[in-house]
Amino acid sequence: MSTRLAVVSTYPSTPCGIATFSAALVTHLAAAGADVGVVRLVDAPEDGAPPVVHQWVAGDPSGARSAAAVLDGYDVVVLQHEYGIYPGPDGQDVLDLMARVRVPVVTVLHTVLTRPSANQHRVLAGLVARSAALVTMTSTARDRLVEGWGVDPARVVVVPHGAEDNRAPGGGVQRLPERPATVLTWGLLSEGKGIEWALLGLAELRRRTPLPTYLVVGRTHPRVLERDGEAYRDRLVALTRDLDLTESVRFDGRYLSGTELRAVVRGADVVLLPYDSSEQVTSGVLTEAVAAGRPVVSTRFPHAVELLSGGAGLLVPRRDPAAIADALERVLTVDGLAGEMAATAQRLADAMLWPAVARQYLGLADRVRHPALPAAV
Repeated sequence: MSTRLAVVSTYPSTPCGIATFSAALVTHLAAAGADVGVVRLVDAPEDGAPPVVHQWVAGDPSGARSAAAVLDGYDVVVLQHEYGIYPGPDGQDVLDLMARVRVPVVTVLHTVLTRPSANQHRVLAGLVARSAALVTMTSTARDRLVEGWGVDPARVVVVPHGAEDNRAPGGGVQRLPERPATVLTWGLLSEGKGIEWALLGLAELRRRTPLPTYLVVGRTHPRVLERDGEAYRDRLVALTRDLDLTESVRFDGRYLSGTELRAVVRGADVVLLPYDSSEQVTSGVLTEAVAAGRPVVSTRFPHAVELLSGGAGLLVPRRDPAAIADALERVLTVDGLAGEMAATAQRLADAMLWPAVARQYLGLADRVRHPALPAAV
């Protein structure tokens, strides 16, 4: 009999990275033979269809209790955790769910903070205490749990984020000589993405070499849009105009997914991640870029340091336009460098692809169901 897994998460059509992550994970778990259901977090009731088996509606006083009753019909629960997706301050209502679920829970931690607030600390400590196993997507996050939170290393498993196989046929970077290079940043737009530093970097780069096309793809994050409207995007557009970059910079405000997004990523010569954060231990965008064999220029957030230090990309300080310009100049003008970076990324890709990731989750689910099973080496 196949393992029955329940995934608790946001889920499409919700436009967020964890929803996209969960949809891919569910698809590949099912392809690997699991029977998978989704308990979906929603702000208001919506039409649902398989694999969604239940909706946890924010603000429903019985939400956690009703979700737990459904989850107890499965063998193992795979719970996605990010502070912003569960009801209550810092998503604290997830603890009510955890107190009620009786089957083993594998908690996937998308964020592990080094300086959490008191309530954030309480929430994560509660998750740690009640989880049969914890998944992080980087060794950095695992180390934070073990060293900063005192978690038993045997309870923490590192499983890569997961990515579709988006490598171009033949590998490498294939740029036609008659078109300018394309530098790509994508993802939901919000403060902290650092696009302003990329624009200032392009203004510096213009003094040295012909500018690439800089493509910024993604809609504004729904929570940001609800709170601030398009204020951040409007500031970026105004800065683009003030720096006289309008002929080189394109903003595409669509939320792309699936085939269309993969085509955009394959068409990029360089992926640029100018993020402000020094805390980010998981980046789906970074994983997708490396799995596609794209050279990456990124600020030094933890996941980037871990993934790119072997040669798949160049690391730059945060909020440093001159450093961004230097790195882009190197990738775009130093003969052979982009190809070497792409080749290194290609070698990293196999372990990141979703079929391999799904097999690791299935193995972990078997171990928490049957604790006598040996852990995989």
